[in-house]
Amino acid sequence: MAINWDRQKLTEKKEYSEELLSIDRVTRVTSWWRQLRFRAVMVIGNWKWKVAVWTWKSWEVVEAIAKAVSNAKKKLVTVDIENDTVPYNVNVKYKSAKLMLHPASEWTWIIAWWAIRKVLIAAWYKNVLAKRYWSSNLINNARATIKALTSFKK
Repeated sequence: MAINWDRQKLTEKKEYSEELLSIDRVTRVTSWWRQLRFRAVMVIGNWKWKVAVWTWKSWEVVEAIAKAVSNAKKKLVTVDIENDTVPYNVNVKYKSAKLMLHPASEWTWIIAWWAIRKVLIAAWYKNVLAKRYWSSNLINNARATIKALTSFKK
């Protein structure tokens, strides 16, 4: 049986870059049994300075990822970029996560913890220094990064 390769589908560029932060098994215990579900945390960006973070739970992994992406597309926020970096220093606190973003010179690239790095890459930043404090929770750190990126005043 021959495989029919569609060259257009293979070279087609997606409208959004999708990054998977995590897939977790979540169990809820009821009076009768344990309900096993999967939680997907997705970061999407559109290469035009828009980014979003969203989570979704479902009985299947593929469905959780698809719903997280479709809901994140509705919640895209615009970020401000100057010379491929953040305009100025910013300190942000979101729930238990505290985050500091610092502009970096050219060829520094992104120096950050991996959840923060994925959000910055999806938002199309090239040179940023970031430091997280107090929390290693990846959802809170990703949302703190979104809050920091939307807090810049022009």
